[in-house]
This record gives sequence, structure tokens and C-alpha cells, in this order.
Amino acid sequence: MGTHLITGAGSGIGAAVARRLAERGEELWLLARNAVRAKELAARFPTAHVIVGDLANPEKLSFALGQQPLPDRIDSLQHIAGVIELGAVGDLPAKAWQRQLAANLVAPAELTRLLLPLVRLAKGHVVFVNSGAGLNAHANWSAYAASKHGLKALADSLRAEEHGNGVRVTSVYPGRTATPMQESTHQQEGKAYDPSRWIDPESVAATILAAIDLPRDAEINDVTVRPGR
Repeated sequence: MGTHLITGAGSGIGAAVARRLAERGEELWLLARNAVRAKELAARFPTAHVIVGDLANPEKLSFALGQQPLPDRIDSLQHIAGVIELGAVGDLPAKAWQRQLAANLVAPAELTRLLLPLVRLAKGHVVFVNSGAGLNAHANWSAYAASKHGLKALADSLRAEEHGNGVRVTSVYPGRTATPMQESTHQQEGKAYDPSRWIDPESVAATILAAIDLPRDAEINDVTVRPGR
């Protein structure tokens, strides 16, 4: 059984991945943004280890993780958490850019830096749950898309750097998925939200597990998941 550290396990895709891995008897380490969220995650996943670190403040992650126990090795590090704030380039203030870049790009980079020795030890896997916006940017999506384009660059560079260490790196690009983030996105767009139109988080979770379960002779670099309905 492997050891997996997951961000964003409180809802949506992250919760689906954590649930599937827990059902398989795997060891879970879940990152919560604060003590209240940690308590909720511990209740939802009673066999998991829960640690606290706020992705909104990536510069504080090193100190936070240094004060808490960590696993001895990490077979998969899964960056699934994210935030989105829509707005036209002419309207979106600097703080909205900074919030999205911090949580969606800088925090995954910093968390990877801090935990990479444990991933190397296991010859493990780093999974970045990106977005269709990480491949194509549309009107009013500039800051979020920029953060996700940057996340693709991070993953590509990490893959080139760590291939020789036996570390696999996968970027997953889901289309619109029926999650609380998608509901928030629809609200920002002023659209009615119908979750039945979009990808079930379980389907994205199945894609992630397929990537990390792949035999060691192969590696999925990039996979795009689109709504099938």
C-alpha cells in the first residue's frame, strides 16, 4: 500500500480521490488550510493523517510543515486544491491575481520543493490537477488561466528534472466538473448551475488513479478529461 499526500481533499475531485484511496487501505496524509478544516477532514477520513498548511500563504508552508509530523515517504503527491476568481483584465485587481497565483501555482511549487526528498525516496509520483484553462484562456479567465498555464510549466520542468530520479509527473486537465468550485464559477458567470451537465468528480478521480497505478515501465505525462454528455 502506498502513502499519498493530497491537497483539496475536502470536496470535489480531491475528496473523490481520497475516498477511493482510503477504500483501498492506502495511507493518506491530507493538507487542511486551518484547524477547523483539519477537524472536518479528520472526521470525514478517520484513518487519515491531517496536517495544516495554508496554500494562500505559500511562504509560510515551510514553517508550518516543520512543526508537524510528516510521512517517511510519499508515493504520490497530489495537488488538487485551487481557487478561481473571474474578471476582465481591465477590471481584475492585483490582489485577485495574487490570490490565484499563490494558491494555484506558487503553493504547489513550494509544497513540491519541501516534500520532493520524500517523493524521490519512494520514486513516487507528483500529480497536478490543472484545468482546461491551463491549455486555453478565454475572456474573463485571465488570472486563473495564467496560474494554470504556469502550473503546466511547473509540471513540465519538474518532469524533466526528476525523471532520472525515478519520479513520475502527471498533469490532468479536467473540463468543467461538478464540484463546489464549478458552482462558484457559474455564480461568477451569472449562469444557472446544473451539475448533471458536467463531469462527475469520480471520473476525474478514476483518471488520476489510473495514472498513479500505471506500471513503472510507463508514465502518463498529460491527460485531458472532457465532459462526455
